[in-house]
Amino acid sequence: MSRLEGLRANSSQFTLERKPFRILGGSIHYFRVPRAYWEDRLLKMKACGLNTLTTYVPWNLHEPERGVFNFEDQLDLEAYLHLAASLGLWVILRPGPYICAEWDLGGLPSWLLRDQNMKLRTTYPGFTDAVNSFFDHLIKKVVPHQYSRGGPIIAVQVENEYGSYAKDEEYMPFIKEALLSRGITELLLTSDNKDGLKLGGVKGVCVLFSKTAVTSNLFFSLQPQKPRMVMEYWSGWFDLWGNLHHVYTAEDMIPVVTKILELDMSINLYMFHGGTNFGFMNGAFAVGIPAPKPMVTSYDYDAPLSEAGDYTTKYHLLRNLFSQYHIQPLPELPSLRERRAYQPVVIQQHLSLWDSLETKWDSVRPVNMENLPVNNKNGQSYGYTLYETTITSGGALNSRNNIRDRALVRTGRQTIQELALPDGKGRRTLGLLVENCGRVNYGKTLDEQRKGLVGDIELNTRPLRDFIIHSLDMKPAFVDRLENSGHWLPMRQRPSFPGFFQGRLYVNTFPKDTFIKLPGWIKGVIFINGKNLGRYWSIGPQQTLYVPGPWLHRGDNQVIVFEEQETDGKIQFTSSPDYGMAVDVQ
Repeated sequence: MSRLEGLRANSSQFTLERKPFRILGGSIHYFRVPRAYWEDRLLKMKACGLNTLTTYVPWNLHEPERGVFNFEDQLDLEAYLHLAASLGLWVILRPGPYICAEWDLGGLPSWLLRDQNMKLRTTYPGFTDAVNSFFDHLIKKVVPHQYSRGGPIIAVQVENEYGSYAKDEEYMPFIKEALLSRGITELLLTSDNKDGLKLGGVKGVCVLFSKTAVTSNLFFSLQPQKPRMVMEYWSGWFDLWGNLHHVYTAEDMIPVVTKILELDMSINLYMFHGGTNFGFMNGAFAVGIPAPKPMVTSYDYDAPLSEAGDYTTKYHLLRNLFSQYHIQPLPELPSLRERRAYQPVVIQQHLSLWDSLETKWDSVRPVNMENLPVNNKNGQSYGYTLYETTITSGGALNSRNNIRDRALVRTGRQTIQELALPDGKGRRTLGLLVENCGRVNYGKTLDEQRKGLVGDIELNTRPLRDFIIHSLDMKPAFVDRLENSGHWLPMRQRPSFPGFFQGRLYVNTFPKDTFIKLPGWIKGVIFINGKNLGRYWSIGPQQTLYVPGPWLHRGDNQVIVFEEQETDGKIQFTSSPDYGMAVDVQ
């Protein structure tokens, strides 16, 4: 088609090439889907009758250390945009810098928090300088993929839901100018919920109504004679550890989507396909509860396309609905991928956490994770941190609310479940293994998301001093080093906890997707062939972890589990997920 005029919002309907255009969109995040499955998921989106892909861009993955950028392999955004274009999908890009997305710190890199005065999502110079540096690298990759250049990007979002935050009236104009000055020429838009609509906008930018409500007088008054679009129609909801699994039934969803379309509105399904919070990238929820609760590893979201790419009842009903808005018949449904329940893996070896430690730092006082002198002075972003000090008595241990987020307490070789330390003879080592369970991704506490020990810990009202600190970020290099450790012991020798446990999964055919389940384990992390599948935790609701077939290979596959407390020595597999006891989204 000719490229004379891109997406416009100058009348009650969007126009593309000056012809009415309805956005039938869906969100799929490239960073939550194995790259080998990008095409499969996008083809299934196209077959459902959607014409537009929306995706966030996670700054914390693309710039894991200040000035170190990664746009390769799983993070090859340009390849994702090119793929969308080749399949005939338009793209609405949501580059942040903040994205929310139930993602650690809403996508902001944790090294920003090394600055004790940091004010995230404001025009504080320490933040804007970092945004400018990131956008210098990101936007030059995005510009060639714009509609006016023959690419698929028809619109770009300015930040994300700033009306819910709204700390600095100069911030949104700064982000808008940061995009324009680097060559973004397509339609700019924002999205906010009802309460944030008045505060999150920026002059000259199309306002889109976020969330599930279909009509709002405020929305009409803000944008008379402008297109209406529900930028985030929630197809389901996220889950928190220790809660129930959220479902949003097709019977509840389809009538509302039908109504949106009958009102001549555009729509974006958030999520169309959720995917997985692989590794330690899940966020945490803190709105209206006393303490933040971390998200689970699965981001299935009860979306129309499941975590493993299966069609759901929602999918089939939506396809039927969207087909009514197409002149041509929809493409045939791509075939589903076969799954397999592999034979259980029996753990062969174990390695004590204390035998896995390498580098250490001495510090008089505790140092929070982000300010540790690691990763080229960028601090530790994710995982666990071990703090050890010497004590000479037992007594009452008081965290003074300075543990973020959980700590396993250990004296000598004994793990203490309560915070009253037993008396012992002489000098003993007190260890606190502190887990970063995931930073809050939404709300007004983003500046307070430092992890590890963020202040003093007291024993009998006296602050502990003179720490030895070990960083356990469990990045690929750490896992590789583990495999070659000479300290692995056979399982006939009783393991100590926390520790690492190793076994082999033998695959004798073309590898298929599967799910891991660990009924005899308590809490930890699973690595397959060096890839971090994410966290498991017996408190649920999630009881299985998704294993993509492309991450396996024929023959032996290395499985390493980091377990904090207990194991039955077996890793089991199933062909279907178990997300736990369900509750309807309210």
